[in-house]
Amino acid sequence: MRNSTKLFFLFAVGLLVAACGGDEKIDDGGGGGGTTNTASVTRPEVSSITTTSAVISATAIGSGIQSRGVCYGTTANPTINDSKVTATDNNISVALSGLTSGTTYHVRAYAQTSTSCVYSTDVTFTTVKEEQVTWTAPTYLDDYRNISGWENRARWNLSNVHDPSVMKADDGYFYMYCTDAGFGNPQNGHGHFHCRRSTNLVDWEYLGATMPNLPSWVSVKLNEIRAQMGLGPSTTNFSNCGYWAPCVRKVREGLYRMYYVITIDGTIDGPNSWGERAFIGLMETSNPADVSSWVDKGYVITNYSDRELNYKVSPTAWEQCYFKYNAIDPSYIITPTGEHWLVYGSWHSGFPIVQLNPETGKPIVDPLPNPWGTANESAYGKRIYTRNASSRWQGSEAPEVIYRNGYYYLFLAYDALDVPYNTRVVRATKVDGPYYSITGAEVTRGGDAYPILTHPYKFANNTGWVGISHCAVFDDGNGNWYYASQGRFPVNSTSQPNWAPNAIMLGHVRSILWTKDGWPVVMPERYAAVPQTAITENDLVGKWEHIDLSYKYGEQRTSVEMTLSADHNVSGGIWNGKTWSFDASTNTLTINGVELLLKRECDWEANPRKATIVYAGFATNGRTTYWGKKTSN
Repeated sequence: MRNSTKLFFLFAVGLLVAACGGDEKIDDGGGGGGTTNTASVTRPEVSSITTTSAVISATAIGSGIQSRGVCYGTTANPTINDSKVTATDNNISVALSGLTSGTTYHVRAYAQTSTSCVYSTDVTFTTVKEEQVTWTAPTYLDDYRNISGWENRARWNLSNVHDPSVMKADDGYFYMYCTDAGFGNPQNGHGHFHCRRSTNLVDWEYLGATMPNLPSWVSVKLNEIRAQMGLGPSTTNFSNCGYWAPCVRKVREGLYRMYYVITIDGTIDGPNSWGERAFIGLMETSNPADVSSWVDKGYVITNYSDRELNYKVSPTAWEQCYFKYNAIDPSYIITPTGEHWLVYGSWHSGFPIVQLNPETGKPIVDPLPNPWGTANESAYGKRIYTRNASSRWQGSEAPEVIYRNGYYYLFLAYDALDVPYNTRVVRATKVDGPYYSITGAEVTRGGDAYPILTHPYKFANNTGWVGISHCAVFDDGNGNWYYASQGRFPVNSTSQPNWAPNAIMLGHVRSILWTKDGWPVVMPERYAAVPQTAITENDLVGKWEHIDLSYKYGEQRTSVEMTLSADHNVSGGIWNGKTWSFDASTNTLTINGVELLLKRECDWEANPRKATIVYAGFATNGRTTYWGKKTSN
């Protein structure tokens, strides 16, 4: 986080006050732990203190250690029965987040064996008060061409990000994984499914590739299926495989899963047959901080066809495509009742959902039957969304499913990914549907999804962004939700020769707020850890840029100027002549009956960048989304 402030550290040694299961011991901080201890922990060190976060480091020493980490709270000598963050190895380095500004916290490192729990001495630190913060806007460039090459990967931050998947791990870090793509494809030859991590969602540390080479099972499984189809071994060049759309989730403490996609080059059987299939595979790790620790668990699922073996379809005859479900773009969810499900699919007829075995991460139908024939369809999933039930080829892909407050939300990408890409969301009370639009329409059996969450857009004096979709939706464990995606420059955004601006793939992270009816809105400006000091009515008086984010295929929606006056009148834009009001208890700006949720964010288009206030909300019909930002007083 980019804060410039004086940080004060208060350290104190506390007394032992509570047990943690079995015998409890307190370490003197020297690492010896006494002659009766089989484990010990060093005195914690505190760094990177901000208004809401801090990084804690310590070392656990000894044998038989089953878990280790940091426990913390606002009273002395916290135990593992209080708030805690677990570490994945004995070199403890964890990020505490969601803290309260200007508050003194007690922390102790711990190491737990089967018979005892050893704590370090109690160390205290105080988070920075909001009024002490001098926020500095992010300085990294949106046009990252000069550092796009592999030799500059340590400087990438969010450069070369495509189809991101983000999760928060036990060590307090957010980890991001993405498709093998970038400006000039700099990752070629350097492994697959590259990873970076962050404590604040603004500054990202590049870690490396999680998969060094194509798993050996891919060619074996492909040829096994081909033999069942009556075909000979594949002659494809396996060096041309695609590595797409990882989905990473924490399963439980010490276990993380990544579902990934391998697409096979070429066609099934010559130029007059449909394209070859794709596979979804699985990797697992106990320590996401170590990219080399991922262990491949093999095949999960492949494309399914309801057309038996009638694959003799031209690969350009889109409406006649052979596969009903395409094994790409997985999204993994664990329900509150402990069921594990995988949603997948792209363009081909919609999205199926398949239940998984929680222990293996594989489908509960094991082994899967042949991936063709109507009798076998249920093993490959139940369809939960289709944009058009009468079409074999439709512009929808990248399902992302999350659970919040009684609803399952299905986020999906619409249209081509280069420029038109836009994001929609529908919801259901059961993970396998039926799913409903905000308009009340049931869309599981076909229909357009509303509301619109992102769309190509352009604020004044800027090229704006396109291709904003294939999202990851995640939370920080403290009620704060976020939306991550790629963003691209418009095709004709520059007159410079010899480069393709639309090939820029910059990672975007945005905050999500929730309407009183439980629908998500995505903020128009990217997240930059702007301090969330209280918004007052006086803060809203001034000039704004307003965007009507109504759907128009492949077109950027551009802003118009609007002014909110101190007498609560609106001038300019679609609400010219209307009045406005503000509810400080919910940070809601209401204009002409439309409720707009407010948040402090960064004005990325300003020069220099600065903090501002933004809004997002829906028209009463739910089909129109509004974005806006304040530009001046």
